Amino acid sequence: MNAVSKTAMPLWKKLLIALFVVLLLLLVSGLLVIRNVGAWNILFPSHAHETVPPEIPDSLVSPAVLLFTKTNGFRHIEGIAAGLEYLEQVAVKRGWSTFHTENGAVFNEGDLNRFDAVVFLNASGDILDQQQQQAFQSWLTRGGGWLGVHAAGDGSHRDWPWYVENLVGVDFIAHPMGPQFQVARVEVENPGQAAMQNLPGEWLHDDEWYSWVESPRGKKDFDVLASIDESSYSPWLKIMGKEKDLRMGDHPVVWSRCVDSGRALYSAMGHSAASYAAPEHRLLLENALAWVIGQAGQACPE
Repeated sequence: MNAVSKTAMPLWKKLLIALFVVLLLLLVSGLLVIRNVGAWNILFPSHAHETVPPEIPDSLVSPAVLLFTKTNGFRHIEGIAAGLEYLEQVAVKRGWSTFHTENGAVFNEGDLNRFDAVVFLNASGDILDQQQQQAFQSWLTRGGGWLGVHAAGDGSHRDWPWYVENLVGVDFIAHPMGPQFQVARVEVENPGQAAMQNLPGEWLHDDEWYSWVESPRGKKDFDVLASIDESSYSPWLKIMGKEKDLRMGDHPVVWSRCVDSGRALYSAMGHSAASYAAPEHRLLLENALAWVIGQAGQACPE
């Protein structure tokens, strides 16, 4: 008995080990949750930039669309998957080619010249190095087309001033929390623009609604295509007992502009998978892509 008692582990050590195991399991579980909801790069930002471009198939024919979903910031996992599925369906219907990648090295002069348009589908964070940024900027201003969806206009792109100034045009503040997703009334402002063709004058849409420091209206010739009625939802950030008013007064959610000879359009809608099932949002994306490709609406001046 004495020998057994001498080798038995003290109770306090057992409790300490048990506590350590519990804390370790909680930590691992928390990290898995963070990764599964797409927030990994919020806690652990990545600045990785690829150097070897992907192999683009020879079967790619014009008009061709590059679907780019790289996320060095928050990753909209479900929204990216649903958006890709829908845009690829649209391409098949319209006879367009598509190529999907998260490899930023595709942004080089030779590869970009094979595409008529690029879609930043919830792309976020520090996604391109300076050489890749310059290749994209040159390609776009020479007559390319860019469609930015949702996170393409969030605050994770501040390290690329040209992008924020010329494509988004405004600085992101936040989106509502409490609740995060809300139904709001979208109101068409420019029904004559090709991206708004056949859309109703207003419709209700459920999404995560971004707010910016100011409206892009009147800045760098941005053309506001649609806004949201702030009285139709609760534009407040409510978190940890604090509240922040996100009302802008003038609150556009879709806008476009010519960037020299290039066409650029941004839509704030598209966080969740469900948003890509909404018929008005689907039509908006199809119309917008047709415009940035150059198959609809007025061309930008050369």
